Amino acid sequence: MHNPAMPKPTTPLDLSELDQPMRRAWLLFAALALALLAVGFLLAGSYGRNQALETVGAQSRIDANLKASLLRAVLERQRATPLVLADDVEVKGALSTRSAEALQRLNEKLQALAANTDAAVIYVIGPDGVAVAASNWREPTSFVGNDYAFREYFRMAMRDGKAEHFAMGTVSKRPGLYISRRVQGPDGPIGVVVAKLEFDDVEAEWLASGKPVYVTDRRGIVLITSFPSWRFMTTRAIPRDRVAAIRDSLQFGDASLLPLPFRDIEPTADGSSELRALLPGDSERRFLRVETMVPTTSWRLEQLAPLDGAIAAATREARLLALAALVPLLALAAFLLRRRQTLALASARDRAARDELERRVTERTRDLSLARDHLETEIADHRRTGEKLQTVQQELVQANRLAILGQVAAGVAHEINQPVATIRAYADNARTFLDRGQQETAVENLLSIAELTDRVGTITDELRSFARKGRFVAEPTPLREVIEGALMLLRSRFAGRMDAIVIDLPADGLSVLGSRIRLEQVLINLLQNALEALGDRADAEIRVRCENGPDDRVSLVVADNGPGIRADIREDLFTPFNTSKDEGLGLGLAISKEIVADYGGEISVETNDRGTVFTVRLKRA
Repeated sequence: MHNPAMPKPTTPLDLSELDQPMRRAWLLFAALALALLAVGFLLAGSYGRNQALETVGAQSRIDANLKASLLRAVLERQRATPLVLADDVEVKGALSTRSAEALQRLNEKLQALAANTDAAVIYVIGPDGVAVAASNWREPTSFVGNDYAFREYFRMAMRDGKAEHFAMGTVSKRPGLYISRRVQGPDGPIGVVVAKLEFDDVEAEWLASGKPVYVTDRRGIVLITSFPSWRFMTTRAIPRDRVAAIRDSLQFGDASLLPLPFRDIEPTADGSSELRALLPGDSERRFLRVETMVPTTSWRLEQLAPLDGAIAAATREARLLALAALVPLLALAAFLLRRRQTLALASARDRAARDELERRVTERTRDLSLARDHLETEIADHRRTGEKLQTVQQELVQANRLAILGQVAAGVAHEINQPVATIRAYADNARTFLDRGQQETAVENLLSIAELTDRVGTITDELRSFARKGRFVAEPTPLREVIEGALMLLRSRFAGRMDAIVIDLPADGLSVLGSRIRLEQVLINLLQNALEALGDRADAEIRVRCENGPDDRVSLVVADNGPGIRADIREDLFTPFNTSKDEGLGLGLAISKEIVADYGGEISVETNDRGTVFTVRLKRA
């Protein structure tokens, strides 16, 4: 019987009829594969080259900006010297009197200043342009007596008050930046102070970096460079008339002002450019030139980054990746081409592939769901942990506050007992005076009793408010009240030793953002540590002062003349449970730091064998 479920028999296929079409299909496949490989190699090479340019450009821009910033730092350090000397009394006196003794003292002063500031030379020029004093007055190439009236930095300083001019030295024959300032006398300009800055150390560092670096002025003339042979060459051609004018000014001596050995310059999209450069003692290579301005100057810093190696490596890597991607694709295409006669098998393989993909998608979705649930659990755990840490911090602050209260409890009880005993005595006396009919004296005793009860109430209120638990919002808090409250709480425990504390507050007082109770806790910790460190020394002294600081800050300084903090605990001074006391918990400074940080402040310490200084900086109210 015939089974209808079975496929019907088909006519055998003549393979010879398929041979020619299959051969043509394989030839076409081979041609397409070769074309695809060629295009892939070309595109991969272009992509690799672009990636190399982008990577080298980004790194070079970072290096160039760093070098420009360092160069600016060198310039800023030297700009201060002429500025200070222009207002120096000794400089003005020497220019006014021109006495030999004053000029000799000025020579020696400039010599010492040049040695300490790393300036190449510092010299003072009179209003006529003749140098009257110089740091190199002892050397054969001394600038004293030379006429610099023709120099641009002298004329500009006399006209505008200050100038900066890069030039070749007429005496030293060494290039450098001349920074000048006008010296103003009672009746007008009396001279110019000049500091020359040479860049040998900067150029040596650039040379060690392995990348050509140079700085040009607005005309494109190279001023500072890692290759000395490039100095006073140009990045672009300068007209002949301007070249003649520059040479006549002697700014760069007899420099040729020839263009740099660059060619094939091609701008890139990000503002840099590709070029070929011939380095001294080397063959011509391709570089990427990046540019950046030197802050506070009109100079431009340019850096050449080698490209040949980077492009070759990136191109090779991109082509290998393209080959790794194309070969499997071509192999798959060949496989599919070879198997196109077996449509049923291909269909089954496609269905299996789709099922496998769906299974993987399902598994991946399940994995992602599990990962999401796990992440949400971790986030919740972290949130709970943060809340616990905050609670623990508050508990530690409260524990420290209660520990301080426990230490002062005995003294406070004694301090309260004295007013209570006095109140009893005044009450007995008032009754006696009333019995005698001396009402005025009895009233005076009753007033004294009221004052003593107020004192007892003040002490107990201070203790009760200090013991209160909770976080306190930042509000304007006078530092005078903080200091007075801390002293009141410490007075009972350290009776007889409070005279060592000296308070230095401004007349108008200072207020900070914080909570009085929490700031009292910080000050109590600092004063208590200082008093315990001083012990019973006869010369014990603790100074507490407040002063205005920069950036809307107020500094509260606690300084003692004790033995200082031991080196073994100094490094972890603000770490919890780090203490040098046998009975201490090691929480006071750690909690004080957290309290100050809560109000946007900071606490620092300086210590040596002559004493310790704690500085608390808080926001000004």
